[in-house]
Formats: sequence, structure tokens, C-alpha cells
Amino acid sequence: MQQNQTQGQGQQQLVMTVPPQVITTKDHLYLKDQLSWELVAMKKCSHFASECSDPEIAQAIGQAGQMHQRHYNLLLKHLQNDNTAEMQWVQQLQQ
Repeated sequence: MQQNQTQGQGQQQLVMTVPPQVITTKDHLYLKDQLSWELVAMKKCSHFASECSDPEIAQAIGQAGQMHQRHYNLLLKHLQNDNTAEMQWVQQLQQ
């Protein structure tokens, strides 16, 4: 048991700094869901910030909404790559 814990602590998670050149169907569906979640969170924050009577809380909720908007825009930016050629190459490899 202790050996498993020490092995887990030694592992590092790799962070992808650049989006992949190929977006698979599964990736596309996940990203579509994530965009929807970010958009809903952004809209909810906007609504509740406007309903809030305490300016400090309204500001905090507004900042959370801006964070979700930044995440949405970042995901959208990553999706604006044209990966048609890469997908054709992947399909050729599978044949």
C-alpha cells in the first residue's frame, strides 16, 4: 500500500501547452460540451451579478463570469484550426 502511494507521488502530470493538430470526433464532442458548459456558466454569472444588491458580491460573480468567458474564447481559438488535411492523413493510416 505504501509503495503505491510513493509511486503516485513521484508521477507528474504532463500539461499540453499546444493544442493537437488533429481533433478527433470524441475530442470534438467533449469540446462542444465544454463550450456549452462555459457559456451557461457565463450567462448564469451575468444574470446573478445583475440580480445581486451587494456590489462586492456582484463584482465577484462578474469576475467569475469573465473567467468563464476567457475559457470559452480560449477553447474557441483552439478550435479555429483547419484540421482537414490532418484528418485525411489519420484516415489513410487507419486503412
